[in-house]
Amino acid sequence: MPGADRRVFMKKAFWGTLSATYWGGAAGRLISPVPARPKRILRNGMVYRRLGRTGLEISEVSLGGSPLPDWGVLMQAVERGVNYIDTSHSYQNGNSERAVGRLFKQFGRDKLYVHTRFHLRGSWNEQSIIRSVEGSLRRLATDYVDILGIHGASDPAQLTDERVLSAFEKLRREGKYRFRGLTCHANQLEVIPAAVECGLFDMVTMAYNVFDIQDTEAEIETYDDYLGASGIRRLISLAHSKDIGVVAMKTLKVGGRRQNLTKFTTGDTTVFQAMLKWVLANPQVSAAIVEMLTFSQLEEDLAVIGQTLSPSERHTLYRFVAEKGRNYCHMCSACRTQCPAGLPIPDILRFLAYSEGYHKTLYAKTAYAGLKDSEKAPACRDCGKCESACPYRVSVRTQIKRAHALLG
Repeated sequence: MPGADRRVFMKKAFWGTLSATYWGGAAGRLISPVPARPKRILRNGMVYRRLGRTGLEISEVSLGGSPLPDWGVLMQAVERGVNYIDTSHSYQNGNSERAVGRLFKQFGRDKLYVHTRFHLRGSWNEQSIIRSVEGSLRRLATDYVDILGIHGASDPAQLTDERVLSAFEKLRREGKYRFRGLTCHANQLEVIPAAVECGLFDMVTMAYNVFDIQDTEAEIETYDDYLGASGIRRLISLAHSKDIGVVAMKTLKVGGRRQNLTKFTTGDTTVFQAMLKWVLANPQVSAAIVEMLTFSQLEEDLAVIGQTLSPSERHTLYRFVAEKGRNYCHMCSACRTQCPAGLPIPDILRFLAYSEGYHKTLYAKTAYAGLKDSEKAPACRDCGKCESACPYRVSVRTQIKRAHALLG
């Protein structure tokens, strides 16, 4: 199927499924009205937003735990009102969770909310999930986590797998978590609607940033039908319609974390601040998680609290997307389904982004080395089907080759 026709097909198939989720049966009865705008509370210089039906009021700028900053920066972030931390047993060999445990001891367990997660990798089963969670609780030095989630759910079947549900239920009966969540790094168009439809999850963490722009300015040319292909905003609206909380990750992904991008500065607003403002302008997003690794980054990010995106800042962001967008992978997995070699293309491009965008080169090299030889760039047949399938016209083959050169 030609690339353009396939993009149309993808959109029709997706929105047909989405409509079925919104509307019930042949009568077309609306199942769930969109709830009112999430409550925003200004308290001591921080804005807090309600995390869907969990009822938790979390800081609109929150901390990602891969990695957490040094202790001094971490302490100041909490003192400045950051009260939500996203972590995992795999982050920093468990040291991310240990640092959160120290924060609980320093500030009190009721002052912070933590979302930690388990992986579904290798020969996992119900017992391995439970062991993973119990290990997280020991490192966190707490009896429970506020949100327990699946890390990197990429297949809708994972969400209702009997082993996953049984582990969740046993851990719930033992009081080891309050709410269920998940993160989704790839295949969001299938995973997020499935999470909403099954009704088993209270919140989702998904990639969302300015490269998901929906509208454009006439004099700024991005690429065709940008959000029409990605559908990210409507995924957020779908979750919001069922009062499922949405936390945005990868908010500052493209362009490299804190690189010198002064040409995209608007007045005193850096491009990273404008990107955060853009995410938080969506009232259906409860929080944006970022990595504040230094005091200057902390000041930069917290300066946007309660601020709005100006027209001039939005205009600059459109220029930024127009220049950088062709190298941004949305992890939709359309390329992977068409690759005759079966390469895990979204994973390869994610590892490349970790190295180039987040400066996590060692982590990226380790992750790439963990792939089988048949899953690495040399197995690419250079057929171009990946690029024909990509709704965003990303230069996939070039990036796969660059990933191997840098990480192989």
